[in-house]
Amino acid sequence: MTKAVQGDGLELARARYGLLAVVSSNLAIVVVAIIGVWRLDGDKSVVVAVLTAAFTAVSSMTTAYLGIKAVSNTAKSLARRSPEE
Repeated sequence: MTKAVQGDGLELARARYGLLAVVSSNLAIVVVAIIGVWRLDGDKSVVVAVLTAAFTAVSSMTTAYLGIKAVSNTAKSLARRSPEE
């Protein structure tokens, strides 16, 4: 039982720090995009390109994290099942 509790604590720490990494990366992308748009002084075609790239980066990062987390949770639940034999 102690081993399971330690494993759950490790999994919780991985989830927290993974989420922290994704959120901080997304914030960094948003800050760079805002600074980029501010420094471009209204060149609309370049502003649209910067915002599109920032949106793509944020959505890709978030989707990758959620996908990896879902697969990890599925694998963990399948590993916990005992064989019926």
